[in-house]
Amino acid sequence: MPQEHTLIQKKAISILNIDIKSITEPELLCKLERGMLVTPNIDHLFHLQKNREFYEAYQSAEWVICDSRIIYFLSKLFPESLPEAIPGSSFLRSFYMHHKNDLECKIFLLGAAEGVGRKAMENINRKAGRKIVIGAHSPSYGFEKNETECNEIVNLINNSGATVLVVGAGGVKQEIWLAQYRHRMPNVKLFMALGATIDFEAGNVRRAPMMIRKIGMEWLYRLMMEPKRMYRRYLVNDPIFFFHFAKQLRGTYINPFSA
Repeated sequence: MPQEHTLIQKKAISILNIDIKSITEPELLCKLERGMLVTPNIDHLFHLQKNREFYEAYQSAEWVICDSRIIYFLSKLFPESLPEAIPGSSFLRSFYMHHKNDLECKIFLLGAAEGVGRKAMENINRKAGRKIVIGAHSPSYGFEKNETECNEIVNLINNSGATVLVVGAGGVKQEIWLAQYRHRMPNVKLFMALGATIDFEAGNVRRAPMMIRKIGMEWLYRLMMEPKRMYRRYLVNDPIFFFHFAKQLRGTYINPFSA
């Protein structure tokens, strides 16, 4: 059995209908070489109860890593808990600094608004001290529904020589897109769905102060910064997750896609 496959079989914690890998960031940085990485948060777990295509995309991912400190805190209610949260918004920085001297690591950024990916590329390459990001592309709104544009994006990535693809195109659709198209990019070893990470690296969106992140309140900071965009996610959708999680604690939760 290949070594990487053995690593993927490591212990996981089941929360609702997904298994989240029990791993620390240093372990992940050492072991993450191939496959598709997704970073579930509470909003993802809400959509995983009603979107079969999203659920199937998650099932195809080799690396399911805890993005949320709230999920990390909730895992402590189980006999064995997750060792830490590894937010996707900060993991990219850890990843490219870990690989800054690895010349085989060539990153392509897909996502964010026009010009933002290019700015993120410049910032990352400056911090890494080399051209570790070799390309960036900002797709059109709704690109995932346009097969012609998707084909052009796949060709662009393949022609770039990238070995790592980072997609920051919004939760749910970025994971579904990767699950659908990753097999058409044979030279890309690692696919990471990392949400707003490209915006953060470009300095386009500010992260919450570290103290707020540590206590699991970054969601409130983001709600205050972008209330019109975030209110449905945090105030309408996310409370439904807690309803399902309470059912799991009572032993009455049923995976809606288990049949």
